[in-house]
Amino acid sequence: MILGKHALVTGGGTGVGRAIALALAEAGVSSPSAAAGKPSSRPWPARTPGIFPIAADVTDEAAMAGLYAEAEELRGPFDIVVANAGGAEAARRIRRRLADWQRALDLNLTGSFLTVKPALAGMAKRKAGRIVFVASTAGLKGYAYVAPYVAASMASSA
Repeated sequence: MILGKHALVTGGGTGVGRAIALALAEAGVSSPSAAAGKPSSRPWPARTPGIFPIAADVTDEAAMAGLYAEAEELRGPFDIVVANAGGAEAARRIRRRLADWQRALDLNLTGSFLTVKPALAGMAKRKAGRIVFVASTAGLKGYAYVAPYVAASMASSA
């Protein structure tokens, strides 16, 4: 039974994350949604019951702690955390810079860690909760021009 539960879905402004947040809300879960970096350019419909969008940078530990504090003050601790935020930038190997590599790892791997870290102690204490990591098929099969994304996806799906 998930009615009345409180969820966090990162990357919830678009794509898979948005679909997850909407499905959870439809099932009666109160689900704030954190965007990775900038808020989504696709706003939530004005009347989406159970959805409380909160923009936060999943690569910033302080931002994620702030998101947890804000959301928990309004609705209590999270019962479900879905680490979904991610993305890839394409570039040829010869044009890839260390900063590109680091940015991809920060978003796709470290961002997942920072998403779930604040929830762990409370879930362990309550002996209840669910954590879901959404990974890409890029972790199973490499794709051209997105090596950092593939590496982060492989690590997060392990």
